[in-house]
This record gives sequence, structure tokens and C-alpha cells, in this order.
Amino acid sequence: MSRLENKVALVTGGSRGMGAAIARRLAKDGANVAVTYVRAADKGRGTVAEIERAGRRGLAIAADNTDPKAVQAAVEQTAATFGRLDILVNNAGIFVAKPIDALTLEEYDETLAVNVKSVFVASQAAARHMREGGRIITIGSNLAARVPGAGLSLYSLSKAALVGLTKGLARDLGPRGITANIVQPGSTDTDMNPANGDHADAQRSLMAIPRFAEPGDIASIVAWLASEESRFATGAAFTLDGGANV
Repeated sequence: MSRLENKVALVTGGSRGMGAAIARRLAKDGANVAVTYVRAADKGRGTVAEIERAGRRGLAIAADNTDPKAVQAAVEQTAATFGRLDILVNNAGIFVAKPIDALTLEEYDETLAVNVKSVFVASQAAARHMREGGRIITIGSNLAARVPGAGLSLYSLSKAALVGLTKGLARDLGPRGITANIVQPGSTDTDMNPANGDHADAQRSLMAIPRFAEPGDIASIVAWLASEESRFATGAAFTLDGGANV
């Protein structure tokens, strides 16, 4: 039996990049997986097709992470479709890089809405469905702990907030046998931050292992955190950044 056999997972922002890699890995390990997307319906369907090729059930849900009601509805639709919800992966996020005096309040509000508020809303809604063995896994950033350059104040703020939220979730849900952890990737080869991008060499220069992670590298630790093998890990931050923060 696969280690996630009969489990149900929801991956927000699971239509592409890191989220799609996580969805595929959870399906490979035996879970039925729902993913949310904002505009890329074709990519959402593509991820579902890959889940189904792995022999599992998939579901693509249109949900704007700036809309709390849409986030709640995605959780409810997942639980209603599959009859349960065991694993929530809060993956959706946005990145705005500007000096503090160039940021607008609109950018602040949108960043906090997507990167923090939607995680709170999804986690709250998912916890109501989870039984013992439930898993809440949030994708943060190594920039929550160390800011190596200018223009990152808003993004780092949003990702640092997730550390505190994760610790609080661990305390609230631990007595019910539900764990909450945060994965903090560093430079990862995605559309948002490609390994051949303009700033890639500068990022590699900070790393003990001077290469970008592949999305599958992040998916591997998420899969472990989703499994029974991680049952004693909660309230913890797992940083995967090639040694950029050592």
C-alpha cells in the first residue's frame, strides 16, 4: 500500500510550478488531490490529468486567493467531492520586490491577502474537516529568516508571519493529532524565479550548493510531512535553500 493511500489532499496554487510538482508527488504516493488555480484553467486541468495518470482522482477548482469566500469554498468542495480532507498544502503565493518607499498600500494588501490571510482561512476551514493524522503544510520562504538584499521587506514580512501562524496552529491542533509545519524553500527553478533568470547568478553566489532546487526537491519533503512518518514533527520550519542561510 502506498503511504498516502486513501488520503485526500488540497494544494492551493497547484496548477503549475512548485504546486503542480507537490500535487503530482502526493498522487504518486497514493493520495487523491484537488488543486486550485486563479486563471490558468488549462494548467489546472493538465495537473489533474497527471494525477489521474497516476491512478488517483483529481479535481481542479477555480479560486482567487484574495477572496476568503473562494478559499473557504475550495476547502468545502474538496471535502464534499472526496468525502474527507486529510492534507492541506498552502502553496499559493505572490512575490512583489520593491524598496519600502516604492511599495503601495494596494500591493501590501494584496500580498498579505494571498500570502497570509488565505493561509489562515484555508487552514481554519480545513481543520474543521480533519481527523487525527491530519496535516497542514505551508510553503513559506527562506527569506522569512534572512534578507540578503534590498526590496524584499514586504515579501519577507508576509513569509515571516507564516512561521508564527504555523506554530500557533501546531499548538491549537496538536491535541487532536493534527500537525502543522512550514517548508521554507530558497531559490527554486519555477516561472516565478527561473534558474536562467537575470538575478539567478546572484542567488547562486549565496548558496553552499550553488544551484537552484527543482520543484520536485520541495515536493519530496512535503510528501514526507504529509505521511505518517512525520507524525512527531509539528510547529517546525524546514528550510531547503542549498545552504543560503548557513
